[in-house]
Amino acid sequence: MCSLRPQPLRWLARRYALSLPSNLSPSVLVNPSNSSDSLQTAIIFPGQGSQFPGMARELIEQNMDARALLTQANDILGFSLTDIMFSGSDEDLRRTDVTQPAIFVHSVAQFVARPELQPAMTAGHSLGEFSALVAAGVLRFEDALPLVARRAQAMQAACEEQPGTMAAILGLDDATVERICQDISDAGDIVVAANYNCPGQLVISGSTAGVAKACEALKAAGAKRALPLPVGGAFHSPLMQSAAAALAEAIEKTTFGEARCPVYQNVDALPHSSPAEIKANLLRQLTAPVRWTQAVQQMAADGATEFVECGPGKVLQGLVKKIVPTATIG
Repeated sequence: MCSLRPQPLRWLARRYALSLPSNLSPSVLVNPSNSSDSLQTAIIFPGQGSQFPGMARELIEQNMDARALLTQANDILGFSLTDIMFSGSDEDLRRTDVTQPAIFVHSVAQFVARPELQPAMTAGHSLGEFSALVAAGVLRFEDALPLVARRAQAMQAACEEQPGTMAAILGLDDATVERICQDISDAGDIVVAANYNCPGQLVISGSTAGVAKACEALKAAGAKRALPLPVGGAFHSPLMQSAAAALAEAIEKTTFGEARCPVYQNVDALPHSSPAEIKANLLRQLTAPVRWTQAVQQMAADGATEFVECGPGKVLQGLVKKIVPTATIG
C-alpha cells in the first residue's frame, strides 16, 4: 500500500514523485488519514482517445495545485501545451505528439488535485501507464513528461513511416478475433489484437488493408460491430517497431525508482515494482497488446474492490464495471 503520513514536504515530494513548483500547496501531498479502505483502492489512468477540446480547463479553475502542475508542464516542454488543451480543435488534439503529453498531464493533475487518494495499486491503459508510474512513485513528474513527449514523437514518426489504423470489434470472443487476425497477417497484411478492453470488446491494429480485411471477416464470423477508430496509427502492433530505438534511449536516460505500490503493467497484466522490469515492459508495450481486461481481473483478485479513474473522461470506469461488476467505481 502507498501509505501517506504527515512528513516534511520535500520528503513527500520525493516519496510521491512530484516536483514542487513554488505555488504548489503542501496539502496536495499530505493526507493525515489512513483509512483501511485505501488497502482496496486501485487508481487507474486512461490512454489515448480520452482527450477533448477544453480538457483540464475546469480542473485548473477549481484547484490551485493542478494549475501549478500544468504551468510546470508548459515550462518543461518549452511551449504552451495548455493553449492546445484549452483552445485546440479535435484535429489539433488528435496528433499523437500532442495527445499523449496532454492526457498524461491532465491525468497527473487530477491525481494531484485529490490528495485523499491512497492507492494500494495503480494501472494505466497504454499511455496511462506513465501516469500510473508517477502515482506509484516510480517516476518523478518532471522526468516522466519529457519521456512521454519523446515516446509520442517517436510514435508519430512511426505512424508517418508506416501508416496504419485500428478498429473496435464488439460481440466476439477473443480467440476468434486472434485467429482471424493471424490468418490475415499470415497472408501478408499485418493486423493484430491490440487492446483487450473488456469481455466482448477488443481493438485490432495494423495496416489499413489488414484492418479492413479483418473487419469484414470478423463481421462474417459474428461480430456485432466492427468500428474503425479515428486514430493516427497502428498502435500496439508491429508497425510501431521503428519507435523502439528512440524510446529505449529515452528510457535509459530517465531515472526510475522502486515502486511504492504495485503497478499492473499492460504487457502481462501482472504487478511490478522493480525498475528493470518496469522499463523492459514499457518498451515491449509499443508493439504488444494492452491486456486491460486481464489487468483489472488480476487487481480484483489481489484485493482491489474500488477503482478510481484519474484523467480526462470516464471510459475506464465503464470498462471496469463490465470486467468486475461487483467493483465500486470511485
